[in-house]
Amino acid sequence: MGMIHGDDYRESLRRVKPEVYYMGEKIDSVADHPAFIPHINAAALTYDMAWAPEFEELLTTESHLTGEKINLFTHVHHSTNDLVQKVKALRALGQQTGSCFARCVGHDALNAIYSVTYDMDQKNGTEYHKSFVNFLKEVQKEDRFISGAMTDPKGDRSLPPSQQADADQYVHVVERKKDGIVIRGAKAHITGAVNALGHLVMPTTSLKEADADYAVCCYVPVDAPGLVHIFGRQTNDDRKCSGCLMDQGNPEYGIVGGEALVVFDDVFVPREQVFMCGEYDFAFELVERFATAHRQNYGGCKVGLADVLTGATYALAEVQGTATASHIRDKLVEMVHLAETLYCCSIACSCQGYALPAGNFMADPLLANVTKLNVTRYIYEMARIAQDIAGGLLATMPSELDWGNTKVGKYVDKYLKGVTDVPAETRMRLLRLIEGMTCGTALAESMHGAGSPQAQRIMIMRRSNWERKKRLAQKLAKIGEQPKLV
Repeated sequence: MGMIHGDDYRESLRRVKPEVYYMGEKIDSVADHPAFIPHINAAALTYDMAWAPEFEELLTTESHLTGEKINLFTHVHHSTNDLVQKVKALRALGQQTGSCFARCVGHDALNAIYSVTYDMDQKNGTEYHKSFVNFLKEVQKEDRFISGAMTDPKGDRSLPPSQQADADQYVHVVERKKDGIVIRGAKAHITGAVNALGHLVMPTTSLKEADADYAVCCYVPVDAPGLVHIFGRQTNDDRKCSGCLMDQGNPEYGIVGGEALVVFDDVFVPREQVFMCGEYDFAFELVERFATAHRQNYGGCKVGLADVLTGATYALAEVQGTATASHIRDKLVEMVHLAETLYCCSIACSCQGYALPAGNFMADPLLANVTKLNVTRYIYEMARIAQDIAGGLLATMPSELDWGNTKVGKYVDKYLKGVTDVPAETRMRLLRLIEGMTCGTALAESMHGAGSPQAQRIMIMRRSNWERKKRLAQKLAKIGEQPKLV
């Protein structure tokens, strides 16, 4: 098969029966619940756009395993061109959804695990890579949406996994059987968890020998016995269930990726779906390669969202009669400057990618971390500018229910109008879109998605080659030698 459509994806969600809770209630059908529909719509677009002639070249490629045409999100990169294509595709999707479309996390997990299983087999004579390649063929054949489940709750962060008072603060192996393993613990903030079909579980940090039980990587279907999903609250998420479409800002695709706490309560994993079990010395490589791939993304998808935000801010300035003011134009130019700077970072780390021993390509880790660290600053600055131009009504605007009320609606319509020939509804819709994109959950994801700023600083510290920089300076300063006078 190789590629499916968005409706096929929706039907696949109806066929599985994961245990999902939201607002204290168990959800019967994820695909039909209003809290999840926007996230499902955004993910479904990754399927439908791959069939559209104008996006086909960006969102499809050829499988290096089968030679068949596949969706980009099931592909393992084999060139710097592949890495650049990914960034361009993410920007295009961000422009079309104005939201997180969730599939890139599982995509990055596929690429990281592909290379690390190969390295483990080369060193230890295991057969993880063979198992993973067979799994990858299934994912490509079914065009399966999977999540990447890396982040653990972590408990006391001053202690490693094996020294936690509660051993379950990190996912770990509690039993090894002939035909598989049993794992326990949880993964937090998992993007697209409730609307994925399965989770690729990975360790979240470097590990030592004492932490060997925590060195586990495996695939778990969403409806595996013992697996529980607890959907996270989001800014203004009550609006999705209240019938207020305008007040949602982006009712079709939502604001962020639909994160959840995923609990593994003694979940059995068959041997063929286990891709690391005890190889603690490879945990750091897996974390770094996944983090590099995921941080590479942010100058793509976030810039796509920034294009939408900049467009909304410009349109609102026109509606409010301020678009020709020089200070407004300067601020809009700054938004574009910041966005394109992030895009340059993602393109640069992609162009400077390199081949790993398994044959797949990884983006430049230093530049990928610079990309994400810049995101934690520039996206906030763009949001600040958008809120500045929008004005105070962004925070105080009445609900669409008041606008539609037979008694007071005429006042809302009268006093929220900007320029004469544009209805108040246009201004209200733009304000709600900007509100959703610049307040609360969306900004927090820009800060902590793919790792918090300190995680990027640590990686930059490790990759900066301080000694070489020092030698360059010492050479020019003639340290340890007598300068020659010309």
